[in-house]
Amino acid sequence: MTGNASSPTPSPSPAPLSSPTISRSITQTVNGSHKFLIQGYSLAKGMGVGKHIASDVFTVGGYQWAIYFYPDGKNPEDNSAYVSVFIALASEGTDVRALFELTLVDQSGQGKHKVHSHFDRSLESGPYTLKYKGSMWGYKRFFRRTLLESSDFLKNDCLKINCTVGVVVSAVDCPQLNSIHVPESDIGSHFGALLENNEGSDVTFDVAGEKFPGHKLVLAARSPEFRSKFFDGTDMDTQEVVVTDLEPKVFKAMLHFIYRDSLTEEVDMVSSTTSSDFPVSETLIAKLLGAADKYGLERLRLMCESRLCKDIGVSSVANILTLADHCHATELKAVCLKFATQNLAAVMRSDGFESMKEKCPWLQSEILKTVAGCDGDSCSTGEKSQSVWAQLSDGGDTIGRRVRQRH
Repeated sequence: MTGNASSPTPSPSPAPLSSPTISRSITQTVNGSHKFLIQGYSLAKGMGVGKHIASDVFTVGGYQWAIYFYPDGKNPEDNSAYVSVFIALASEGTDVRALFELTLVDQSGQGKHKVHSHFDRSLESGPYTLKYKGSMWGYKRFFRRTLLESSDFLKNDCLKINCTVGVVVSAVDCPQLNSIHVPESDIGSHFGALLENNEGSDVTFDVAGEKFPGHKLVLAARSPEFRSKFFDGTDMDTQEVVVTDLEPKVFKAMLHFIYRDSLTEEVDMVSSTTSSDFPVSETLIAKLLGAADKYGLERLRLMCESRLCKDIGVSSVANILTLADHCHATELKAVCLKFATQNLAAVMRSDGFESMKEKCPWLQSEILKTVAGCDGDSCSTGEKSQSVWAQLSDGGDTIGRRVRQRH
């Protein structure tokens, strides 16, 4: 029997290859700069080896940093022959990698600055690593003091130090084949249209003869005062409310915030051009702060506090402190107290301070506690605080009785 020759079995076709995926690792620096002005250099000398003057903290790459200037140097072995400058990690962090640049500014205008920089050059061992909070990078022998004091870097007893920090960050970029852009929320514009068009309004406010329509549900959702008035009180069915404690322009600005969650252009413009000759309490932003306090609008209160904070100065801080205390603006009050204690002598000579003593005498005690570094109702003031209290009260206590001076 003759068999048929079997045909060879075809090999299976290879499975089709899927499209290759792609990813990319990107390592770069997030950079930020800070300018540190040191006034009164000659008075800072002699504070001691290892003692420093610190800049305000600044944030770069999610970490806080500070510049430390040592007028008498950091190294005891140098016998105060050099000034030292360091950049310190001022917030919590572990193994933070960064590049640094320190610049001592030439104040002659010739641009001959003294620069120590990691940027724009190759580093053999890579970026500097700061192990933990308090770690520093800088120079113990930044500049010889005798040369510094006869140089153009020191002018009018002032030094200028510029600092740049570049925090190293890494990320993996995975491109997406398909994406859909989602625009920012426009809910404020929709609710604002309700206010402008009076559509569906069910209540009208009479403010000094001007009429403002509104929507009870919207107002109640935003303000506990309105919620109590329209849904928990006796005014549930009322269709007109007379407002006697706010001016029309203030009420209008408050309604704008309730519906749009933003300040009007008029508030922004007025708050940015406040004159020192115009009483703070009479400004639109101050009156709006009072409205926010009355109607329980916490976000509006903070927005007003933020605007008023920019107007704090020696001549205005006492008036703003009085306003903040009256309107329960705790954030603004804390900033005012700090500023007042840091500039106490000048603030005490201002007209606003005398007015504050008459209207809110208890604020003197709060300034005293801030000077003493105390919180709460109890603190041990010591001789320093007693001296400050003597200045604040001008020889008398807060209710006018004379204080007998001890000899």
